[in-house]
Amino acid sequence: MLGLTWSPVYLLEGKRPALFEAGFACVGKIYAEAIKGVLGGRLPETLFLTHVHWDHCGAAGYLKACFPEMRLAASKRAAEIVRRPHARTLMADLSEQVLPLVARLPGIDEGDLLHGAFRPFEPDVVLKDGQVVELEAGLTVEVLASPGHTRDLLSYYIPEKRILIATEASGCLDRAGTFISQFLVDYDDYMASLRRLAALPVEVLCQGHHFVFVGKDEVARFFSRSISETERFRDHVEALLGATEGSIEETVRRIKAEQWDTNPSTKQAEAAYLLNLRAQVALLARKSAKREAPHAGLPH
Repeated sequence: MLGLTWSPVYLLEGKRPALFEAGFACVGKIYAEAIKGVLGGRLPETLFLTHVHWDHCGAAGYLKACFPEMRLAASKRAAEIVRRPHARTLMADLSEQVLPLVARLPGIDEGDLLHGAFRPFEPDVVLKDGQVVELEAGLTVEVLASPGHTRDLLSYYIPEKRILIATEASGCLDRAGTFISQFLVDYDDYMASLRRLAALPVEVLCQGHHFVFVGKDEVARFFSRSISETERFRDHVEALLGATEGSIEETVRRIKAEQWDTNPSTKQAEAAYLLNLRAQVALLARKSAKREAPHAGLPH
């Protein structure tokens, strides 16, 4: 777990080293130096991207420039997204917005952070669900499509070591001890992905931010809590929508007051947090409306 626990790069050491995730663009130099510090003169061969949200792929272009022979690997949908001019502009804008927050983190030297660091990139390798990538004899990476947070999200399972790099597909425990549910594009797909990952024999779980969970019992507890907290959050959002006559903005305001405003520790930038929260609330509002639609107009 290298560079910055808030949004790390994971390095799998071996004869053919592999990276997972590419974090913040502004932290690119710190990631690169940390990678070199572990590998010495050797180079990472593949960077596996889970999804192309700016805080998970931000430094991909920078790391590719540092290690030109390294292959970038991602899903077909991710490859399509990163070609879109609007997506590239949004990634660059959000990458700049987080820089002042990262500069205030303990142990960070602002001089090591990069300004205007987001570099457009394209994957060299397109991955699909069920694919097995052999890194070396006795060490493989299984590719698991994990939609729900995004449509392009892939999780990576290393069965020989029982390591799972699930990032947002597993949910996220933040530094305040709060579980943040991560469905953004489809609640049912998210829950199906979550249950699929929870069924794997995992002893090391790498979430997208802050923590790694070690030990099969610890991982099992994490998944159990993630599933129950996601269901609780759904129920809470639906109750707030009912209490506010379906107001998405008022529901977002109340949840932010409960969850984000009261968090005294390292947390997501406000603009990015609100972007995600609005997507979740709007998604559940549409889901609730579809459930009620068949009964509209029926006699009482």
